[in-house]
Amino acid sequence: MIMLKGMSIVLRDWRLDDLDHHAYWLRPGHRWKEFDGPYYEGPAEDEIPAIIEHTREIIESGVLPRPRTSLVIDSQASNTLLGIVTRWWESIETYWPQVGIAIFDPSCWGRGMGYEALGLWTDYLFHELPQVVRMDLRTWSGNIRMMRVAEKLGYREEARFRNARIVNGVYYDGLGYGVLREEWATYYPAGFGTALYNRADAKL
Repeated sequence: MIMLKGMSIVLRDWRLDDLDHHAYWLRPGHRWKEFDGPYYEGPAEDEIPAIIEHTREIIESGVLPRPRTSLVIDSQASNTLLGIVTRWWESIETYWPQVGIAIFDPSCWGRGMGYEALGLWTDYLFHELPQVVRMDLRTWSGNIRMMRVAEKLGYREEARFRNARIVNGVYYDGLGYGVLREEWATYYPAGFGTALYNRADAKL
């Protein structure tokens, strides 16, 4: 069982009681979809049951990849699925991963939860994938919150594809962020979680 604790959130493995919450947030019309790759088509309403059933089968099998390919972002206060973190390979041949994050509930935006979640996730993946020398994150210039979270953590803007994304008839830039293992180790020598708690203690 994976459980990575921050100050206000926990990254943890999926549970069966997450599935109804996930199905709800996957439905069309939620605000988080306005920012999380709105230029991609999300799952249609009739495709959601198959997605949920696939996740159910994985949970019930007990066979989970290590390192994980996704974890739930859970509120320590409510013990409820708020979002997810994910990873996939840009190029497995050269150990080049991408990471993603989505916080579904708008009431949780602007409260530092995305910062904690992406920091804990990046730290975990660098630890569990010793062959990896960099992490990538992709977003677009209309997602200001994601840009700020990446930069606050130490990800650098490495690519800007001008007028590459169209959202509501308006062109935006596609953005690529990255952080190297040695940079991450310099920013968080004792690990991101330790830095998070030290920063909180310093405010007391």
